[in-house]
Amino acid sequence: MGILGTIVKSAINVGQKLETENESASAMQKKQLRKLLKTAQNTSFGKFHGFEEVLSSNDLIKAFQQHVPIHTYEDMAPWWEQQQKFPDISWPGKPDYFALSSGTTGSGSKRIPVTEAISDSMRKVGISLCTQLPNFNLPKEVFESSVLMLSSSAQLEKHEHGHLEGEISGINVHKFPEWYELFYQPGKSIAAINNWDERVKQIAKNAAEWDIGAVAGIPSWVLLMLKEVMAYHKLNYIQEIWPNFSVYASGGVAFETYRKDFEKLSNKKLTILDTYLASEGFFAYTASPDSMAMRLALAHGYFYEFIPFDERGIDEFGEVKKDATALTIDEVNKGEEYVLMISSCAGAWRYVIGDTIEFTSLQPPEIKITGRTKFFLNVVGSQLSEEKMNQAIVELGQIFETSFNEFMVAALQDESEDYYHQWVLVSDDDLKEEKLKLELDQILKAKNKNYAVARNKALKTIKVKVINKKQYKGYLESTKKAGGQVKTPKVMKAEKMLGLLDQFN
Repeated sequence: MGILGTIVKSAINVGQKLETENESASAMQKKQLRKLLKTAQNTSFGKFHGFEEVLSSNDLIKAFQQHVPIHTYEDMAPWWEQQQKFPDISWPGKPDYFALSSGTTGSGSKRIPVTEAISDSMRKVGISLCTQLPNFNLPKEVFESSVLMLSSSAQLEKHEHGHLEGEISGINVHKFPEWYELFYQPGKSIAAINNWDERVKQIAKNAAEWDIGAVAGIPSWVLLMLKEVMAYHKLNYIQEIWPNFSVYASGGVAFETYRKDFEKLSNKKLTILDTYLASEGFFAYTASPDSMAMRLALAHGYFYEFIPFDERGIDEFGEVKKDATALTIDEVNKGEEYVLMISSCAGAWRYVIGDTIEFTSLQPPEIKITGRTKFFLNVVGSQLSEEKMNQAIVELGQIFETSFNEFMVAALQDESEDYYHQWVLVSDDDLKEEKLKLELDQILKAKNKNYAVARNKALKTIKVKVINKKQYKGYLESTKKAGGQVKTPKVMKAEKMLGLLDQFN
């Protein structure tokens, strides 16, 4: 057994020892909240919001919700700005790292604290994932091979306040102990290359020296990397250079729009794992074969609340209401959509991440990510969620025997100030835009009655523009969005869409 197999076996043993018997999800979550509050009660945030009083309450969760308001990044930012300069602001100590995240909203970089506690939490969630691997009946060669993690650059920047900063995947690689190099690729030196194209060229150049059994990263960038490796070595399938490659760990975005492209470059069926790892923490992971649902990490330093993705929690623009209903793990329903809100050992408190999730199982709690609150297109009442848009694009690809990995959409107005939806689809195939438009419109009408109603009233039409993958990559580079862990927006504001169209018209 290789070193990776030894580590996984050890992780399984550790995970089995740590496993809590006969403890409900609700009990685990209440325990996590109490631990978080106790740890942070003497911080500035804890004193300001009365954590000591909350801890003495007979109803811990209710008191917590009454004392601490719902926070967006803009609400937490003043605390975290002080946390960069001084210790004990929203979490004990002063973090050595801050994660930079512009998210998918197009805003400037956010700085999110990466405490030692949150790093430890991410490691423990990784161990929990490892304990589930025997469920997947993976070939033993996977455990004797290396893992290629396509991260953002591990070359971090030193901030004037003393901490290091970069994207979370780059921070995680930067913090790897030296012995990780025995099974992790492409290694810290290549991972530290800032220029995305140069980093991928070096991966392709060195690919033949590695025995890769698993790859992890955001689908769009992993696909580009794998295709570069195949082109460099003139391959038909990626297994011609990495015969043991059979596991792909996705994350960050919905996978289905990429499935066909992954199938094309592989001569064996890949085991697909999904992970929910964000700048704010590692929240969930696939635990069952033949399912993309993810097990929620309940005992790892997070307290979760769930805001209904309807009029109880969201306004017509997809913004979370300040008086939104917030449910706990024992109050949610299977099949309903929620905005995820966390309190964590990074010093985030009732913090709205911006992701929407749906429970596919309650025992054990398993979820799927359905989209982003900002990817909710509701101009003139169309009420299109990202999940519905993803489903429509997958179906459209099946009809035209192609696949659209990426798409963007915005609500624009014509000369008469009538609204229409402008779609931009990414494909290298020769496709007729008018036919795509008619078919997509019909699919959306069938999938969403609110959209169908809107199309008969204020939403006058839709338009479709097709750009190729080279053009799309050029657009990302022009917006400084190119990179191994960068997610791109599905729903754009009008001015950004008009800027995109200007590049290709």
